[in-house]
Amino acid sequence: MATSTSRWYALAALAVSTLAIGLDTTVLSVALPTLARDLHASTGDLQWFTTSYLLVLAATLLPAGMLGDRFGRKRMLIAALAVFGAASLACAYAQSAGQLIAARAALGLGAAVVMALSGAVLSVLFERAERPRAMAVWVTASALGIPLGPLLGGWLLDNFWWGAVFLINVPVVLLGIVALAVWMPESYGDRTRRFDPLGIVLSAAGLVAVTYGIIEAGGRGWPGGWRKARRATGQYPPSPEAA
Repeated sequence: MATSTSRWYALAALAVSTLAIGLDTTVLSVALPTLARDLHASTGDLQWFTTSYLLVLAATLLPAGMLGDRFGRKRMLIAALAVFGAASLACAYAQSAGQLIAARAALGLGAAVVMALSGAVLSVLFERAERPRAMAVWVTASALGIPLGPLLGGWLLDNFWWGAVFLINVPVVLLGIVALAVWMPESYGDRTRRFDPLGIVLSAAGLVAVTYGIIEAGGRGWPGGWRKARRATGQYPPSPEAA
């Protein structure tokens, strides 16, 4: 168990990190018109700017927790924050819609590990009597980021360029890495739990496939719409009924 002072410092680092993740979930919404103009992004690209982050975040939450239990939560948290910081830099300096989508996916990967493990380490840092207060701090920090995202994003766009909405993550990440390295003890979960990589890959692939179909249908239409469009351009033979 960490000392009385150091565990609260570690909690502060976790709270600030989860606040950054909450901000990143919604801060992009106000920057979409600017991104559409500067990166020549289509409607589908704009959807993927947000969806790639949330999709990877949702798909990797479960395996992130299992990997933390097996290889060490402190080690995984520090690595995840490093990924989150590097992905934030990549987002800020993306030169095309494809680069931004890929960087946002990497951002979601780092966020998934932080969200999955930061709550788990509270049981290591705090005794039973202090855990409700520590959990309240952590949950409040995460929840505050969601409504603050559009407000902060709008202010940054008014005063800086659109990459600033991602660069704000970098100092938070650096502070979190140092704080966790200094004040958080290493911890493990059930290291004997069976790891099912095939099941994780299949579930993530299915989630991605369904989401991709829904997003692309908004721009291209459903199969009936595709056939009508191709018939109109002479690329698809007319149906027997039409003949």
